[in-house]
Amino acid sequence: MFDINSPVLFGIAALVIAFVLGQSVFFLNKAWTEAQRLGIAKSTLKRIALSAAVFTIAPAIAILIGLLSLSKFLGLPLPWLRLSVLGALTYELPAAASVAKILNLPLDQPVTSAAAFNAMVWVMTMGIMSGILVILFFQKSMVQGLGKVRSRDEAWSKIFMDSLFIGMISAFLGMIFSEIGQGLEGMLPIFVLLASALVMAICGLLIKKLNWQWLESYALPISMLASMAFAVVLTQFVF
Repeated sequence: MFDINSPVLFGIAALVIAFVLGQSVFFLNKAWTEAQRLGIAKSTLKRIALSAAVFTIAPAIAILIGLLSLSKFLGLPLPWLRLSVLGALTYELPAAASVAKILNLPLDQPVTSAAAFNAMVWVMTMGIMSGILVILFFQKSMVQGLGKVRSRDEAWSKIFMDSLFIGMISAFLGMIFSEIGQGLEGMLPIFVLLASALVMAICGLLIKKLNWQWLESYALPISMLASMAFAVVLTQFVF
């Protein structure tokens, strides 16, 4: 029987992650050596490194939440690999969920079919590759194009970038509202969305009114944790 937590899968994930960590250490050493060559004091470098390490805690919490969410039906090795190297919860979960929906598989139970697991891996991998290819072949021309727009009209440039962001958010909103006709169960994602938005708005007010700048890095994981807790409580009344 196929095991989503097979030691073989853990070994493959560990090898890839070890390679990526090795790259990180290599470039960190190169950057440190170059900074010292430029005359930057070692105490300054240590302070920068410590500050950077502290500010990685907040994103790591959000990634950990994504890992736990995906591990329910995909096991630990695949989400561990995806979220450690390239993926993001906002992409990985919808990609896997779309395959599960096509194959009529529940998202609250582990995947027991190797074919279904393989299909999810291919969809998640091939989908994310489009971004890499776009950056590889078109990033330079895109940056130059945005630079021309900014030089001509900076206000329009900001509107354009905000529109791109809203367009991306709209794609996820479509998934949330797609099951609105299924009664209270279909309304559950909307209630969770509103709860998350409320918590994020409260964090924004605290940052603005009380000048809690440190909260900027933690607003996202806090809203995620709060909305997940709200979803757990609300689910008890819906199901």
